[in-house]
Order: sequence, then C-alpha cells, then structure tokens
Amino acid sequence: MPAIVLATINARYAHASLGLRYLAANMGALADETRIVEFVLGERPADIVERILAAAPRIVGFGVYIWNVEETTRVVAQLKCVAPDVTVVVGGPEVSHELEEQRICALADHVVTGWGDLTFPQLCADIVAGRIPGQKVMAGEQPDVARIAMPYGHYTAEDIAKRFLYVEASRGCPFKCEFCLSALDKTAWPFDLDAFLAGLQALHARGARHFRFVDRTFNLKVASSVRILEFFLERMDGRLFVHFEVIPDHLPDRLKEVIARFPRGSLQFEVGIQTWNPEVQALISRRQDNARAEANLAWLRQHSNAFVHADLIAGLPGEDLETFGRGFDRLYALHPHEIQVGILKRLRGTPIARHTESFNLRFNPDPPYNVLSTDRVGFADMQRIARFARYWELTGNSGRFQRALPLLLGLSPFERFMQFSDWLYARTGKTHEFALERLHQFLFDFLTAELGVERGAAGGTLLADYQASGARGRLGFADPGLRVVDEGGPADPGAGLPRRTARHARS
Repeated sequence: MPAIVLATINARYAHASLGLRYLAANMGALADETRIVEFVLGERPADIVERILAAAPRIVGFGVYIWNVEETTRVVAQLKCVAPDVTVVVGGPEVSHELEEQRICALADHVVTGWGDLTFPQLCADIVAGRIPGQKVMAGEQPDVARIAMPYGHYTAEDIAKRFLYVEASRGCPFKCEFCLSALDKTAWPFDLDAFLAGLQALHARGARHFRFVDRTFNLKVASSVRILEFFLERMDGRLFVHFEVIPDHLPDRLKEVIARFPRGSLQFEVGIQTWNPEVQALISRRQDNARAEANLAWLRQHSNAFVHADLIAGLPGEDLETFGRGFDRLYALHPHEIQVGILKRLRGTPIARHTESFNLRFNPDPPYNVLSTDRVGFADMQRIARFARYWELTGNSGRFQRALPLLLGLSPFERFMQFSDWLYARTGKTHEFALERLHQFLFDFLTAELGVERGAAGGTLLADYQASGARGRLGFADPGLRVVDEGGPADPGAGLPRRTARHARS
C-alpha cells in the first residue's frame, strides 16, 4: 500500500494533471510508495474520500486550483473527520496566496505555496522519517529547473489513449499582465531542450499524438520554438495535434516559415489579445503592439493552416461596454476560428486587486472570483456580457453555425449578437441545456422575425449548417421543399481531431 497519495479534482476526465505527475517524478526514495489518484468535478466528496482511504495512505497531497477549491475543501473536511491521523498537505496556485482567508488551509496539516516539485517530496520524507515539521506553511523552493525531474514517464497508457497530455518547455513569464499570476514571475525559465524533447519522443513512441503546451509564452525564444515545431513536423501523421499559447505581437519570419508547413488540423494557437484598448493595456501593465498583433492574426488565418483561438477579457479596469464591443468587432474581423469572451477574475495574489477602489471593481467573493460590476459596467450589463459569452460558445465557437453567423452578425457583430443574446434570454431564461434542434429554431425565429431575413434563405442556411455538423434530427422549420444552401467542402478533413476543432476544420 502507498504511503503517499497525490490527488486532485480535474475539471474533466480528459484533463490529466501535469502538477501531480511532476510531484510523482520527484519523490525520490518514496517514488515506489506514491500513487496518483485523480477525480472529476461532480463526484461526491464521500466517494472521493472512500477511494483515497482505500489506498491506506499516511500522507495525502491535494492539488488545489480555482476550479476545484470548493469541492476539495469539502473532501479535506470529510477526510480529516473520518481519518484524522492521515496527514493532509495542500498546494497549488489557489492556496499559494491569502491563506488566512481559506477554510481549506485551516483544515490541512500543511500548506506548500508556490513551486512544490522539491519541497513537497522533502516534506513527505520528513514526515515518514518522523521528523514532523514545526511550521504549517512552507514556501516552495524555486530551484534551477535542471534539478526538476521530467514528469512525462508518469503518463499512463490510458492517459495516452484517452486524455490530453500537458507538457511545458518552460515555466514562468516575463510579462506583468496584472490579471495573471504569472505577473509575479521574474522571468521565464526554460527546461533543457534536449531533455525535454527526449521526453516528448518517449511519449510519441508510446503512441501519444495529442500534446498541449502550458507555456505562457511559447514563442518567446524563437530558436527554441522553431526546434520544437520541427520536432513535430518530422513526426507528422494524420493524428498529430499540438496546442500552444503564443504572444500575439511576436511572430518573426523564421517562425512563420515553420508554421506554414503544418498541415490543416494539426496545429492550434491560443492567442491572448485580452484587450485592444491602449489605455486599459497601460493600466494593467500589458505590453502589446496592437498593429503587429493584428497583422500576425491576419497572417495566421490567410497564410497558415493553424487553428486560431483568441481571447478577450470583459470587465477590465477602464473598459466600458462600448469599447469592449469595438474590441470584439476588431477581433472578429480578423476571423479567428474561436473567440473566447472571458470575464475578469481576481485570482488570489494577482496585482489586479490594486485597481479595486479606483475603478470600483466588485468581485464575486467565491470562486471563480469573477468581476460583478465596475465603475463603467454595471451589474446588469456584466450579466448581459456573461450571457453573451455563453451563447457565443454555443453558436460562434461551436463550429455548428458557420454559414448562419454572417446572416446573424451583419456589419455590427457585437451589437447584433448582444441583441440576439438579450432576445434569447428573454424567451428562455437560461443559458445552457439547449437541444441543438431548438437552438437552430431560435436562430431561425430571430433571423426572420427580428432581422427580416427571408424565410427560405434563413432556413436553407441553417439546414446546411445542421447537416454539415453531422446531426440527423428534424428541424421544425425545414419543410420538404426547403433547399440546402451551400453544401460545404470535403467529406471529413477533421477526422481524429478534438470534436469542436474538427467542425472548424471542415469549414
């Protein structure tokens, strides 16, 4: 039986925890006595406790994040109730700052803040040896990354077959965007590239084909970025898929040359625009050349096969509804495959808190700590933006309405979609659990009744989208004489890709 259980609650089964695997890889003499046990949001706390205790551990370490802190707190409370002799250690970004306010930190025996790769194993070794530490809170040692063992051998065959494999070529970020915990980093620290690529090669040899890089700034050092991209190009097949987060205004020609060689459906970029507003960028210490970022996004869509997912944040200090809307329109005009509309969150420890009073920022006191109102966006309008974001996920980002969206958005995408969002919420009172057929019907009703689109054009376009998505149900407005508009492209260029990415790949 293991002496140590490493546990976390993932948002979805597909998300294998990279953090737990780093801990497992660095357990040293305790490696054989350590086991990883992962759970998924929605599991009952008592069932989680039962599974953990079935391993008869002496120590349980929990990875705590913004998405699982509430559930993990309940698990820790029950675990300490039924097994008080088990030592509970919590770590992760959610418990690395403002500890005195958190119930989970009070319940735990020890808290490791910051980097836990070496500090947690040492703590476990002390406990197992009977050297009980005198302090409850331990600041994690941030070593030279060369001292940290690679975690990739701890991905199982099941992980490789069924889950996203998270990897990182570097840690940290040199930029100081105040909404991000990486604003606290001094710089970015690269792992030894030869050792890192050897770890990727071992995963690839075992059958891994889906890699998600968690580096905040993958394209920071172009020489390293090119070498990593070349690694994947040399192993390209019909199944390989690689995801990177990139700086939007840093795409030199040398990097473009390599990106352009990737086939369709193999490469995805997450591009953090966040805001186009120069005044807001200055307030939140975000350095971004907007003209260059715009040109790079245009290049990616016009001259590469990369799938482009771009981010905007609503509720930033100094941003109002009008300027945010203009930013959305500017981004939409560049035609990224997806636009994620996020709401500002006050992550524990982030410098964004310094603007709370001057911009009257009012944050949700509970996770995910989203901003509820500002001096420029009232609570009612923030609610409207939150609904806009959810409905955009269902329509604009889903890949299911690629023909109908131009009809819906016209020349004023933000204004038109906000109109649709307000209309849809007034009729349904909800933002989720829409059957696909019902959502098509709502779009048909809005296009025809509110925007005056001719019924045949609206119906034929929506029917074409419906059939292209692979759905096979019955649409209420699709009478037998309705003609499909634009049958679409090749049979299935998105085969083998993540489901939503595949829909966009078919466009």
